[in-house]
Amino acid sequence: MKRPEKTKDVFGIAGFSVDIDRGARESLADQISAAVGRAIREGQLGPGARLPSWHDLAAQLGVARGTVRMAYENLRDQQLIVTAGAAGTRVAEDARPAASGLTLARATPAPARPGRPGIFQIGVPSHDAFPFKTWSRIMGRAARAAAAAPVGYPDPSGEIELRSEIAAYLSIARGIVCAPSQIFICNGFGGALAAVLRALGMEGKSAWMEEPGFSVSREILRMSGVTPVPVPVDAEGLDVAAGMAAAPQASLAIVTPGQQAPLGMTLSLRRRHALLEWAAASGAWVIEDDYLGELQLQGRATPALASLDREGRVVHIGTFSKTINPGLRVGFLMVPPALVDAVTQVVTVYSAAPTPTVQLAVAEFMRDGHYLRHLRRMKRLYAERRRLLMQCLRELSVPAVEAGLAVLVPLADGVDDVAAVAKAREVGMSPAALSWWHAQPGRRDRGLLLGVTNVQEQQVAEHCVRLAGICAARQGAAYASRKGKVRAGDRWECRANARYFLLLIHLNRTRRRHRF
Repeated sequence: MKRPEKTKDVFGIAGFSVDIDRGARESLADQISAAVGRAIREGQLGPGARLPSWHDLAAQLGVARGTVRMAYENLRDQQLIVTAGAAGTRVAEDARPAASGLTLARATPAPARPGRPGIFQIGVPSHDAFPFKTWSRIMGRAARAAAAAPVGYPDPSGEIELRSEIAAYLSIARGIVCAPSQIFICNGFGGALAAVLRALGMEGKSAWMEEPGFSVSREILRMSGVTPVPVPVDAEGLDVAAGMAAAPQASLAIVTPGQQAPLGMTLSLRRRHALLEWAAASGAWVIEDDYLGELQLQGRATPALASLDREGRVVHIGTFSKTINPGLRVGFLMVPPALVDAVTQVVTVYSAAPTPTVQLAVAEFMRDGHYLRHLRRMKRLYAERRRLLMQCLRELSVPAVEAGLAVLVPLADGVDDVAAVAKAREVGMSPAALSWWHAQPGRRDRGLLLGVTNVQEQQVAEHCVRLAGICAARQGAAYASRKGKVRAGDRWECRANARYFLLLIHLNRTRRRHRF
């Protein structure tokens, strides 16, 4: 009698394949066990990954449930999986990929999950002072309203409720008179900037960028085919004359006039008029990144640059990342009336708006007055936390100057601020390196930016002492490398960064002269 041909079935299960050879001498249970075990050892199934139930896997493989049960029991005996009844079967937390060259080449480690904001981290709001109970109730109502809404595609420009609230807020808090039709809801700052660049047709052109400035903006420009031109800043903000000398034919300027990122100065009234006059005369556009504009800690927030625009050359970008939660990914555009149609076409094609549930929640948060009350509380809290941080650093003889919602600690020549940041992260702190914000290699001034939003009053002294020790150690290593020894009197020498140090001291003394 002729022996039947062997048949081999291949099934894709949960990101890995299970080969079933029904004519092999090896039992089906052993084949399943070997396939799952191999996927675990090679990193295709990570610790905690959930496996299909006996019933589901048996149905997909076309075998009896008892066969899958025997395979799982074999894997459990090898301590590769754990079973928890109704909670399901998962890969054991202690199961790790084998350290072989083949395995490491095939397995791609997942990026680390961001956790709670670290001490001194910039760009995030206070975690401990946010009204979570109020926000939770609002999110619940918004979720129910979105679920009960008629099924259909949402407005790509954003929910009209949120656009109306933002238009009213800009009028009251930022001095911008606009209609809801000029507001577009986008996926964070990056989504808003990318949409504007497409609508303006900026590919192949050049744009002024503050130096130092937000490196993400530079990268978005490059990815959009725009050449960023670094323009220096001083105590009055962007140096318009320097920009005209460096790139007189630029078609765009990106500025942070409310609080310059990262140094914190406000663009003076004289510079604002000069920038708007340049844009009107050359037919260029100005993108106003309202970075922390509503969170100026001294006095009333300076009106937005767009409030002075009479020629329709300014596009205003804002987000709720620094005031509510960066995880919302809610950004918005305010564009001149002449750009409404072009931006509408872009967002319609790319559908950049976040989920309606989040938009409706933010709209209610603003409509009921919670947002403005929250901003007032945060300004008082951040001002006090910045004062305490400055006081603590002074007591440790660490030179520091205010830089908006951060404090800048300049570092001496030869000190690697990136290495200092890496060392600080080992002990739970997350300062930012000043050099990260620079585009020009020759002007990479060194320093540490310490965010004040998540500085806890009862722990600020402890963290300052740790930070001072890290800076002293890095500075000592730099001097030892350069001179072969460490001079005790040079611990906080800052000659290389004197221009920034003096610049920001001058800014703190003369800030009131540039207010409206």
